[in-house]
Amino acid sequence: MEGDEFMASVAISTLGCKVNAYESESTAQALRLRGYQTVDFKEKADVYIIFTCAVTNTAASKSRQKIHQARRQNPDALVCAVGCYVQIQAEQMCEQEKIDILVGSSGKDKLPQLIDEALRQRREPIVELHDVRTSAEFEMLPLDEFEHQTRAYLKVQDGCNQFCAYCIIPYARGRERSLPLDEALKEARRLAQKHKEIVLAGIHTGRYGKDRDTSLCELIRGMCQIEPLERIRISSIEITEITDELLTLMETQPKIARHLHIPLQAGCDATLKRMGRPYTTAQFLARVEEIRSRIDGISISTDLIVGFPQESEAEFAATMAFLKQIHFSFIHVFPFSPKTGTPAQRMSGQVSSVVKKQRAHQVGEFSRNSYYAVKSSWIGKDVDVIIETCENGVAFGHSSEYLPVQIEGEFASGQRVAARCTHMLGDQLAAQAQGGQEK
Repeated sequence: MEGDEFMASVAISTLGCKVNAYESESTAQALRLRGYQTVDFKEKADVYIIFTCAVTNTAASKSRQKIHQARRQNPDALVCAVGCYVQIQAEQMCEQEKIDILVGSSGKDKLPQLIDEALRQRREPIVELHDVRTSAEFEMLPLDEFEHQTRAYLKVQDGCNQFCAYCIIPYARGRERSLPLDEALKEARRLAQKHKEIVLAGIHTGRYGKDRDTSLCELIRGMCQIEPLERIRISSIEITEITDELLTLMETQPKIARHLHIPLQAGCDATLKRMGRPYTTAQFLARVEEIRSRIDGISISTDLIVGFPQESEAEFAATMAFLKQIHFSFIHVFPFSPKTGTPAQRMSGQVSSVVKKQRAHQVGEFSRNSYYAVKSSWIGKDVDVIIETCENGVAFGHSSEYLPVQIEGEFASGQRVAARCTHMLGDQLAAQAQGGQEK
């Protein structure tokens, strides 16, 4: 800490989304600049910070487990809980958990200062909690690099106005707000000095700029002009926000990754209606077909919830039939998790945990087989890979289509490699580097 001989160690655990990952990394950087030493969360530390998640009951449970783990490892440590779970459960956490600092979905920029103060004078728990429903400002959390990964996340949007029946996030994160365009481009230029790929992250990324008279397309166009930057990836985007302008940009700008993660959540119209999703399966399918007709070879993945209240065997069968029709690259499947305060939690016809688990397993198996088939279809084709790791003469990275690829040879982390896929090696594509590789 500034002016202190004692160098406190801090361990950080990050649960949940890429927005959390960005906020966590920014906090770690701010603490290092104040003289703290960052260590692995499994080590004994003076300060533990848990960036919590509340999107599912499992995520909430993991958040509590990390708090208990910190206390076991060092009973005298300063324990901080941050983020969505704190925002919606702060009162219960104060009563049930031994936590020194609680920071909700805003006020994270004050966390390093709060830690300084708490270490100097331990007292009653510090609670930094604001009503996110009225928060209109985007919280600035600067970041120069992601210390232990080649791909950087850039948080450009926060909050959500959609209020799907199952989702707690609008209550935990508040209303939509965006990082100003000039600040977003400044952050992107800074990250591009260390990272060739930047992932645009937000709670509702496709809505970037709606509150600032700008747009996601305008941000991406600006990022395409950043010289060191090789690839721009969108973390997740709703089907209703994939505009013709965005597709035209993807057609003309090779820097934009040929992969879109588009949440479906259910493949049955009756289920979608109860969820409060703003589309039908026919509309979703038509738009996906349009995307594929315009962006050759694009990979499209999705999120799916199974066991939503009143989801019958017939509704689940309709979802499975739709998944077989639409051919996603891979599917992130989640058993429905009732969150207190959401409309879905109060719905009749709650599906049993056993049935939810069975349905999740069925979709998971289908996704694994589908993903293997998609990857196999790239044998004999060329891919553009950014190297993430290289050990013992074997490099690993992801292609523009988010395909996992192994390449024999010595390559630097962050190096861009053109390669031809030759065969499957386990669950990954094996590829041979083409000539004229750049360093």
